[in-house]
Amino acid sequence: MKLFMMTCGILAMTADLQAADHSKPLLQQPPLKELGRTNPYGKQSVAERAGQKLFKRECANCHGKQAQGTERAPALASPVLSQTTPGAIFWVLRNGSLRRGMPSFSHLPEPQRWQIVTHLKTLH
Repeated sequence: MKLFMMTCGILAMTADLQAADHSKPLLQQPPLKELGRTNPYGKQSVAERAGQKLFKRECANCHGKQAQGTERAPALASPVLSQTTPGAIFWVLRNGSLRRGMPSFSHLPEPQRWQIVTHLKTLH
């Protein structure tokens, strides 16, 4: 069960799974200090490729192989996510939102979480 929850999604907070509303970017707002955090990798292609591999391993089960979304989790390949700050995405990865089915990915080292953020910011 724990493995299932860990692979269930990246940003379930971007949608209320009960209502299947996949259009709202952040239903659970990160603290303001987190919004301004910058990605130490920026747009590095090496970090993006590593993030893509991590996404496939950790996130695709719920969000789809191409981040197109599924009945279980919202699409992440969207203009809405591209407008979300890297700090907010990182905060969600670290904290999750269990009541929305999004596990915490704090088990991943911080650099790997930033690599996933780098990958997600290339999608849209």
